[in-house]
Amino acid sequence: MAAAGLAARPAAAPRRDRPGPGPAVLELRQRPRWCRGAAALLPRLPRPAAAGAAARPLPPDGLEERHYSEQHSSLINKAYQTLLNPLSRGIYLLELHGMEPARETDCDADSVFLMEIMEINEKLAESKSDSILEEIDTLIKVKQEELTREVAAAFERDDLQEAKKLLAKMKYFANLKDKLKNKKIPS
Repeated sequence: MAAAGLAARPAAAPRRDRPGPGPAVLELRQRPRWCRGAAALLPRLPRPAAAGAAARPLPPDGLEERHYSEQHSSLINKAYQTLLNPLSRGIYLLELHGMEPARETDCDADSVFLMEIMEINEKLAESKSDSILEEIDTLIKVKQEELTREVAAAFERDDLQEAKKLLAKMKYFANLKDKLKNKKIPS
């Protein structure tokens, strides 16, 4: 009789209290420990809505809990914004290794690179058509992706000086991207 009563009960549903870690987190966990820091330059992060679940660890029952949640939510948002951009991630990784952030003057010795930046700046200043602006935008994106890969490789080799120089170059392209955005926005 007892066996029949057990068979009639429905199977317990799996717990769905918490969502599992996202694919980017699982991918980082599967990599060797020595390359996890450098790998943070490349994986795509979840959208902010998914990150919001981590921002609510405590229910805001009282004033102390609300203050705690606000502080930690602010830290999580700042961390998310830092990790979202390859340039800020690279600078953060340099700081973790005790190096000061890259400056644009760190790549001043590379005259070929500086000439390339000057040419893009001139082309951007003189451009009037949307097709030229799109061409410049594509060029900047390609260069940023290339530099991101080179920075990740430098971190994987533990070549922090090379990573610092490449991050300085990335700053130039970030400035060009900002100028391009300002040029596209009608005054």
